[in-house]
Amino acid sequence: MPERDLHFLTELAAQLRVDSVRSSAAAGSGHPTSSLSAADLMAVLFACHLRYDFDRPDDPGNDHLIFSKGHASPLLYALFKAAGAIDDEELLSFRRRGSRLEGHPTPRLPWVDVATGSLGQGLPVGVGMAMAGRLERLPYRVWVLCGDGELAEGSVWEAAEHAGDEGLANLTLIVDVNRLGQRGPTRHGWDTGAYARRFGAFGWRTIEIDGHDPGEIDFAFGDARNTRRRPTVILAKTRKGEGVLEVENREGAHGKALRDPETAVGELGGSRNITLRVHRPESTAVPHRFEDGPLTLPEYDVGTRVATRTAFGEALAALGAARGDVVALDGEVADSTKVEEFAKAFPERFFEMYIAEQQLVAAAVGMQARGWVPYAATFAAFLTRAHDFIRMAAVSRASIRLVGSHAGVAIGEDGPSQMGLEDLAMMRPVYGSVVLYPCDANQTAALTAQTADLPGVTYLRTTRGDTPVIYPPGERFPVGGSRVLRHSPTDRATIVAAGVTVHEALAAADELAEQGVPVGVIDLYSVKPVDVAALTAAATTTGNLITVEDHRPEGGLGDAVLDAVGELGPRVVKLAVRGLPGSATPRQQLADARIDRQAIVEAVRRLL
Repeated sequence: MPERDLHFLTELAAQLRVDSVRSSAAAGSGHPTSSLSAADLMAVLFACHLRYDFDRPDDPGNDHLIFSKGHASPLLYALFKAAGAIDDEELLSFRRRGSRLEGHPTPRLPWVDVATGSLGQGLPVGVGMAMAGRLERLPYRVWVLCGDGELAEGSVWEAAEHAGDEGLANLTLIVDVNRLGQRGPTRHGWDTGAYARRFGAFGWRTIEIDGHDPGEIDFAFGDARNTRRRPTVILAKTRKGEGVLEVENREGAHGKALRDPETAVGELGGSRNITLRVHRPESTAVPHRFEDGPLTLPEYDVGTRVATRTAFGEALAALGAARGDVVALDGEVADSTKVEEFAKAFPERFFEMYIAEQQLVAAAVGMQARGWVPYAATFAAFLTRAHDFIRMAAVSRASIRLVGSHAGVAIGEDGPSQMGLEDLAMMRPVYGSVVLYPCDANQTAALTAQTADLPGVTYLRTTRGDTPVIYPPGERFPVGGSRVLRHSPTDRATIVAAGVTVHEALAAADELAEQGVPVGVIDLYSVKPVDVAALTAAATTTGNLITVEDHRPEGGLGDAVLDAVGELGPRVVKLAVRGLPGSATPRQQLADARIDRQAIVEAVRRLL
């Protein structure tokens, strides 16, 4: 590399350090030391290797950069300033109320694809983006910057194995090995070889460099761009707080603005105003898309018995035929969730993520950032492993569709380890989420198709066993709606149910009617948002509500009903799974959990 280029890169890195110190000082908080260590790496990437048009952040040919170490946001924002995307005034608004420059990056900025800051997520999401690049047949690259501390996260190794197995050569991981975490040294310190051996075992190209040598960095990035058939990890030995004597390679300086920022700026050579023209994509890129067609959902005859998981699988295949942007991701249970129907019809758009639920959800987040419409399915119980990824997907304002099958005690003999009994409580608090729990096959098919156009995180809960079809084909089930299945002016109570318990509620209502006790029944298939109007009408007319759910009493259907009508003062009885189930038949499970038709009848009689 010519001496003049080395000088420019050195000066650019110094500016990035100065601006990281300045923005953190203006905020009085932040992570300047974590930014200083990676400044040389990012200076070379932006000046020499990144292909990105800041005027067109939606250009399909743009590379993607994920700051997995999102706490180093001062460095990212300093890069945006150098590229002319933001000005100095905005840079100094860092962490202030109303600023786009939040403490950790979010897509509030158009050049940020996904929110980061919960460590161990950048690489798994980057894997999804790299998978999308292969599907789109585009040459863009995915660059992920992470810290050495987050390599302790298991999600990183889920991603490393998947990327290596898939040979994602368009993916480069840059590890800022600065030796120090938040409370002290990291596990392996500066032993880059320890990390290289692990990544190498997963089939990665590994490059160990001095992370403060622009020439070495440039060579490593070029090597990564030219590597074929496997991803590359660049393990860069750096010093935390590089260039500032007060904090360089010192413990106890993590996550704090510098005590003497003016002296630090002086040590770094003072403020600069270097502008950088990042290379744009070499040509106009048009992502490959698959053909659309008419939507012909499966139809099921009223009175037959069909599992809602079966209807989901068949509806997803029909949706795939109608929409070329739909993709499906599986957690190695496609034969149980019935995603195998989609896999058989559209193998190129089906992705087996194996038993790695964090990577399953992260890949969906990465793919939706590229405009795909992902459906990720596994057992409802196992999605709990990925809750932090789901939470961060909402922060990213990502639109993903999660499907949890084998929900509740109704799965039967498999026992409690396989029973999703906490999933509604997990999904309802997620920001902007939609939670749906259909009770029959035609309702499931309609909701499956509808979720393709919903923004944010959507959760569809399905059931293992066959249940009666009660709705004719072609019915509409709007999000936020419900169905009143039994109602009369003389109702003395209203049973509110969803999914498998709808059928128990109907049977209980019929039995009570024969005994001269009329009750209403509401199918609350939209658990979030709920149909407040229908629940309010039931609460104000009968004054007595019985909620029944195949789920724990905390945070599920009953609490959703209470949230909607609690201030109106109705009496509400929650029937839910309170004990620890064992192995039994589905019918026995419902009875033992006291959520079957007989338990509902008894609850109504006690209430009245």
